[in-house]
Amino acid sequence: MPGLIWLRVRLIVSCHDGVDGVTEFIYNGFARSKLHLDGEASISKHGVLSLTSTSCGDSSFTQGHGFHAEALPFVNSHGVAMSFSATFVFSITPSDSGLSGDGMSFVISLAPLFAPLSDPWAQGQYLGLVNHDIDATPFFAIELDTVANTEFEDIDDNHVGADLNDLTSTASSTVGYYSGNVEMDFNPLRLSSGKPVQVWVDYYEVYEYEMQVDVTLAPVPMNKPSTPLLSYYPVDLAKILKNDTKSKKAGVPTTAYVGFSAATGGLCGAHQILGWSFNMFGPAKPLNLSLLLPPLKQVRHSSRQEAHDKKKIVKWVPAATISSLAILAGITACLLLRWWWCKIRNSERNEDWEAELGPRRLAYKDLHRATDGFQDIQLLGKGGFGQVYRGVLGSSGMDVAVKRISSESKQGLAEFTAEIIILGRLRHRNLVRLIGYCRHKKEMLLVYEYMPNGSLDSYLHAQTRHAMLSWTQRLHLIKGVASGLLYLHEDWEQVIIHCDVKASNVLLDGEMNGQLGDFGLARLHDHGADAHTTHVAGTRGYLPPELTRFGKATKATDVFVFGAFVLEVACGRRPVGFNARGELLVLV
Repeated sequence: MPGLIWLRVRLIVSCHDGVDGVTEFIYNGFARSKLHLDGEASISKHGVLSLTSTSCGDSSFTQGHGFHAEALPFVNSHGVAMSFSATFVFSITPSDSGLSGDGMSFVISLAPLFAPLSDPWAQGQYLGLVNHDIDATPFFAIELDTVANTEFEDIDDNHVGADLNDLTSTASSTVGYYSGNVEMDFNPLRLSSGKPVQVWVDYYEVYEYEMQVDVTLAPVPMNKPSTPLLSYYPVDLAKILKNDTKSKKAGVPTTAYVGFSAATGGLCGAHQILGWSFNMFGPAKPLNLSLLLPPLKQVRHSSRQEAHDKKKIVKWVPAATISSLAILAGITACLLLRWWWCKIRNSERNEDWEAELGPRRLAYKDLHRATDGFQDIQLLGKGGFGQVYRGVLGSSGMDVAVKRISSESKQGLAEFTAEIIILGRLRHRNLVRLIGYCRHKKEMLLVYEYMPNGSLDSYLHAQTRHAMLSWTQRLHLIKGVASGLLYLHEDWEQVIIHCDVKASNVLLDGEMNGQLGDFGLARLHDHGADAHTTHVAGTRGYLPPELTRFGKATKATDVFVFGAFVLEVACGRRPVGFNARGELLVLV
């Protein structure tokens, strides 16, 4: 008993900033800390731990590590893994080119330093954790990965993964957070946005000697969400952190080091840790965010100050050049005046329906920049009303899909208006989320949340992907679309008739959840009232026979179309096709 009391006293004494403790520590900034650093890792005068930087120097193939100075007993003397809780605030800032290296990780390892890689090209993809030429030091890592590497079966270029002695993650998830519980909207985050993000890693016992790890993310200064982004069970650190030397000695715990690792591959990017709290016997103490954010701002301010100092060189321009500068200023003023006049002449006028939508209108130049000028390499696909491009919004770093609609036909304008009015107000986990819209001259653009796995029809009808959908996945997708359709018919404030439920309009997120999109043909009316539309709209092979006879779409129309969709998903055949004799057949 006295020994337990003394241990508790030591734990309490160790709980202060930057002081090494037995099993608990907290760093509200890393100034004057005694971390193990190697590679490109350094601590700025503002107390920010930089594992890599946006300035590459002589080589862009860099890596860096920062570990707590003392090893901790992650496995007790009986060979049982110990629970722990950690939280830290990080930021990943891309270089001027917009690229950010390969990513970083929170890591527990038997050794605080990693051997340099013999192959510099491999530093990025291995996140500075392993060397493919030699045996890797045993480690457990939570990776924050910004590159989709096919060698390790990464799900996308913006994900969190749990790595057990291997960079092929045992569990992974696209980065984001849940605002309430898993039934509510998923809020995406971009790792390489340059903005501070907080991470919580909790390793705890679920059943007797069976442990689980939870990983939760949220933008700073948001509180910890109640639902973790990633949960994995079981995880046994005792098996992962094998130490043959100490395991032969009875009564000796296995100690390991905890810290961070990052690598840039052939790109430049700053991977920074602003604060860090850790505890092995309870929740990690909250970080003081008011102490962490000013240093980050100061670091960025220092960069701006350097640019400002360079501008002072202008004062030393010889007097002989003043006349040339005056001429140049006059030409610039004329060009600016001409640009301003063209902008006024070609500016878009807001329609009446736009005034009710709120601040979701996006600037065309931002979308042009996000899609690299609508280059073909960014093209995701083509539809009946335009083309869809992948992009990254510079303001938030969010991955988006931009649909470019031509206004040459009234049908295109009608679809554009219907999508904004209807989809812009809907919130359901199985309905595609509309981020914003833009009208520029004759162009109309809709911006959606990016779906990394594309549309369902590419899995049903493409020969290379057909076998990838199991029966469990198909049933899950059907249930998801049914849930979204029920919301449109019964649970929203008005009745929405989609009119075009089909596989190509069901998009798949990173976890293969189906989300119904494309509301260009949708119609809405009040509950208890009859639908007034008499316009026959839909896709051949899905339309119910009464729609072509009476021309009136109802909820029953959607139910029939949904039935055709179920048949398509179940058997993998298109709704309209040709048999072996060349005869046209309708699946229904």
